[in-house]
Amino acid sequence: MSKTRHAPDIWLIVSILGLLTIGMVMVYSAGSVLAFHDYGDSFYFVKRQLLFASFGLIAMFFTMNLDYRNLRKYTKPLLIFCFILLVIVLIPGVGVVRGGARSWLGISSFGIQPSEFMKLGMVLFLSDWLSRETTDITRFTRGLLPPLGLIGLAMGLIMLQPDLGTGTVMLGASLLIVFTAGAQMKHLLGLALVGITGFIGLILAAPYRLKRITGFLDPWSDPLGTGYQIIQSLYAIGPGGLAGLGLGMSRQKYSYVPEPQTDFIFSILAEELGFIGGMLVLMLFILLVWRGIRVAMTVPDTFGSLLAVGIVGIVAVQVVINIGVVIGLMPVTGITLPLISYGGSSLTLMLTALGILLNLSRHSR
Repeated sequence: MSKTRHAPDIWLIVSILGLLTIGMVMVYSAGSVLAFHDYGDSFYFVKRQLLFASFGLIAMFFTMNLDYRNLRKYTKPLLIFCFILLVIVLIPGVGVVRGGARSWLGISSFGIQPSEFMKLGMVLFLSDWLSRETTDITRFTRGLLPPLGLIGLAMGLIMLQPDLGTGTVMLGASLLIVFTAGAQMKHLLGLALVGITGFIGLILAAPYRLKRITGFLDPWSDPLGTGYQIIQSLYAIGPGGLAGLGLGMSRQKYSYVPEPQTDFIFSILAEELGFIGGMLVLMLFILLVWRGIRVAMTVPDTFGSLLAVGIVGIVAVQVVINIGVVIGLMPVTGITLPLISYGGSSLTLMLTALGILLNLSRHSR
């Protein structure tokens, strides 16, 4: 196999840095009011975002310049480490509860989300496992069930926190890898029926999830409860019109939209920058996904191809869910918009993963 490398895909770099720059501006604009109210510093969130972006860019540069094939020897230890973190975070007094979920490890305001590590860890491991010649994914019992069992175990630990949003992204990206690796459609459809049944069971098992579903279907039935976030998000998007109210001119960030710098940052962006700003962000994501798919199709080995599919899957699934929630097409799940939303571990891990994708692009034909 040739080890000749060339420059990374310039359009991938443009889309990544473009989204990151827009994210920095919007984290300040959307979060300045809340930052001043809670911390007495309008720049609190954007300063921390700059710090984590710096770590992420260093990690991206590092992973972009390694030979991605060397990652194969670390996939198993990394996955074991991720599972250990998922268990540790569930221990009372160790895992930090934020927003009703025990999803964090850390001290004070600094923390990491083990579920974010699991997204990348699972993608790396599955890409390595399913690209080996000894794995026959077309066989149900010995080929398909073992990776699905591993995915199910990770999903179960994440749901114990509970963190449905991150678990769904991990599940979606993992299933994309399984499908690309050659799993038979009849097997996947049969398991999909079982999965849907289990998903309904998860919703019915927790009353708050059922309320989120009913609130999503008719948010005005409970405007001060389950429908509040969606209604306030739509109140932000509507007045934005074509060109927006102007950068920094959002009204909904004044304690109307909850956590405007994280899950609902796109609604503030649409309010301030309008349809044009929102479409710019969407076009950059489409560019990123398109170039990532191209890398998956042209990288010289199966491991690289599956790895590219998994990384693109993480981005695409997360974008679809976040924007779907913000515009009222999906129930509220509590998930960030990649490269745009405020978040330490999520931003750093995303840039690390995109560095691997850039690495793959250096080997593509």
